[in-house]
Amino acid sequence: MQEFLDAYISPVAGSHEADPLERRIADAVYAAEDVIESQIVLQIDKRSPIVEGHDFYQDLQTVIEEMNLIKNEVEKIAVEAHLQQKPVAALTSSSSVKENVMVGFEEVFREALDKLTGYQRSCEIIPITGMGGIGKTTLARSLFENALVKEHFKIRAWTTISQTFNVRETLREVLFQASGDSSSDMSEEELGKKLYKFLFGRRYLVIMDDMWSVEVWEKIKFFFPNNENGSRIIVTTRLSNLSSSLNESYRVNMQFLDKGSSWRLFCKIVFEKESCPPELENIGKNIVVQCKGLPLSIVTIGGLLAKSKRAIEYWKHVEQNLNSIVINKNDEFCLKILRMSYIYLPNYLKPCFLYMGFFEEDRRIRVSMLKMLWVCEGFLKPRNGKSLEIIAQEYFKELVDRNLILIDRLGFTGNIKYCKIHDLLRDLCLKEVEKERFYHVIRDDPLHITCERRVVLKTEVLLINKVLGSLSHARSIICDYDENSQSEVRLPHNLRLLRTFKAYDDSDYRSLMYSFFLNGSYFLDNVFELVNSRYLAVSVHVESKFPTSVDLLWNLHTLIICCRDIVVPIGIWKLHQLQHLEFASRNLNLPDPPSGDNDIVVMENLHTLKGVKNWVLNEEVVKRIPNVKKLHLKYNEVKQIEGENCVSYLHCFSKLESFFCDGFGSHEYLQGIRLPHSLKKLSIDASFPLELEDIMPKIGSLPLLKKFVLRHGFFKTGKWETIEGQFTSLKFLRLEHCKGLEDWIVSHSSHFPLLQNLVLHGFRQLKEIPAEIGEIATLKSISLDSCSESAVMSTKLIVEEQEELYGETDLHVRVSTTDESLRCFASVNFEVHVYQFIKYPPPIYTGEDDGNCL
Repeated sequence: MQEFLDAYISPVAGSHEADPLERRIADAVYAAEDVIESQIVLQIDKRSPIVEGHDFYQDLQTVIEEMNLIKNEVEKIAVEAHLQQKPVAALTSSSSVKENVMVGFEEVFREALDKLTGYQRSCEIIPITGMGGIGKTTLARSLFENALVKEHFKIRAWTTISQTFNVRETLREVLFQASGDSSSDMSEEELGKKLYKFLFGRRYLVIMDDMWSVEVWEKIKFFFPNNENGSRIIVTTRLSNLSSSLNESYRVNMQFLDKGSSWRLFCKIVFEKESCPPELENIGKNIVVQCKGLPLSIVTIGGLLAKSKRAIEYWKHVEQNLNSIVINKNDEFCLKILRMSYIYLPNYLKPCFLYMGFFEEDRRIRVSMLKMLWVCEGFLKPRNGKSLEIIAQEYFKELVDRNLILIDRLGFTGNIKYCKIHDLLRDLCLKEVEKERFYHVIRDDPLHITCERRVVLKTEVLLINKVLGSLSHARSIICDYDENSQSEVRLPHNLRLLRTFKAYDDSDYRSLMYSFFLNGSYFLDNVFELVNSRYLAVSVHVESKFPTSVDLLWNLHTLIICCRDIVVPIGIWKLHQLQHLEFASRNLNLPDPPSGDNDIVVMENLHTLKGVKNWVLNEEVVKRIPNVKKLHLKYNEVKQIEGENCVSYLHCFSKLESFFCDGFGSHEYLQGIRLPHSLKKLSIDASFPLELEDIMPKIGSLPLLKKFVLRHGFFKTGKWETIEGQFTSLKFLRLEHCKGLEDWIVSHSSHFPLLQNLVLHGFRQLKEIPAEIGEIATLKSISLDSCSESAVMSTKLIVEEQEELYGETDLHVRVSTTDESLRCFASVNFEVHVYQFIKYPPPIYTGEDDGNCL
């Protein structure tokens, strides 16, 4: 039936609306799942062989009869379609991610740049207006990242307002970006006063993206001082009448692209550096004309065609269907154009795209979490011997290539860590979700319950217990209340078939404690009654304990728990389907695997294990989790592991790619460590100084290592000399508080041939940064915090030499220091941030044995 849907109920085959037969197939599949999984749950409950009940076989027979009827209809349609020889588009994969480009607005950009850096001394507000997708944010971002702007404004901050704005979060975000102050416990008024005090007397640029109401501006405008020094505030908005309420003296009205600029943008998206084949040029220009000069439409349709085979027949088909849906009514028109990008999505990508509508507007979405949810929701199917994780990555990349998912933040090794979805594309998601009954959002009317299998809860936390009792039909529940609550939540028994329950989320940079009770607190004995679960993410009540029946979760793929300190029963070693186990507060007491041949279960699917403390990696552990790729450990009680080397068998994890270790109680464990050559990311935070002369060559010899972070090391000889062939793949290097280092010797730039980012913190004795570091062709940034003046000046010399040799440089240096005298050395590529030490009162100890303090 999947093959039938792909081939005959596809838009390319002529159908542009949701097909009733497709809905019927989905309902039949859901019914089959419910019948089978209900029986499995019943068996688990009774802990006995399947009961051959009349209801089960009768329900199963009903499903089979419906499947047979659908099969007959499917075969009939397939025969008719074959006789008509309907074309099916062939898509090819793309290995490149389209970069954000700005074409056609060069003159607007130059004019706005002049206004930003002009002679007008009073603080000016510059609105950028235009419809959704016209390029407002792209223009603002280009101005924000411009080198002249960076030099002109010593303080720059960017915040997104959105329709459901939060004044306190807006002030907190601006304060954090401007000063680095992450105050989270202040009131709205306190944050505003602190921001005003910091900005007073300084020249600043603040960009407020996507403002929908003048109300938010009226509440925060008093916290932005007019310093009479040329400060600027840029506001992007779709509402032209809103900009007139901002008392602006200059406004940027974004216009549609002309034909020439539209064509240039289209070609850059579709063909990148190549030229358009002559046989496709006329068709392509017709397609571009129908986009009416809207950049987002051009980029999205371009993303569709970039992924398709360059065949005249396919391009003509897209052209003809664009002609049939064009209605020039601003956002409505844009949605109709953008819907083409959804219509032409392969069926396997559609649920993944629709799932993006789950998340609030402008929400930063953690990519790793998103892919886990796709897997657990059952959107992905194994193929060509690839794991579901690999397929999820391919699907995600394809959606990015099609410009349907935006890259929000890259990791230091080039991977995409966070993503977003454009407002208009999210609107498209919501319309298609409603049409296809993909999920249902419960907001202000919790009693209005529908029968969708996926539910997003946005009602008040206090109503959650009442709402959950009416969701017996749900197979997926996502809690997203966006309010801090410690309400106790008990899950009703009628949710036994639930597959996905997500009530914890740290994907939007919230602090751990803020996330801890964001969506209520849960009791694990209650949560683990969901024996059909594939994905569980919850914050745990302080009085909750792990139930011994954890091994009944036969199909659990992902378990994420936020808790203070908890002991896990030995039954967790029987969860052979488990792929991702994470304890967000890093306080998991994981027992040793059970001994005895009868109890051995190899957890060959486990790829991620985070938050385990005081754990001894012995030979038995390695046998049980041979395929682990991410391992994050914490050691804070030396006595528990005394007499055993807790990392003796680390090198046996032949597939380990990321290893993080926090708080080693004694450096002896690391002095003799053997690391697997498969490592790509390594982070070590030693609680006691670690002698680095012996361990650095071992780390440098890892052939695949891309990211290395080390805190609290010790150079006994005062010297670190790298040699040829070390750190050959390293892109990111961060060293903090590694005491004793005076001389860093790098004889040639080939010692770190791929290094892009260097971060040094607390190197007060270091004489200089080696000049050879500046000769590394890939180097993009150097960050120095609390380092010696001589080290800072040697970095300044590296920048000046590059500017003298090449006229300009891509290298950017950021210096954080308490030395006011260094401020005079600041330039475009040499940023100096001067801060003051804050003396805090002594901690108040709570009397707890673990030494926690307020």
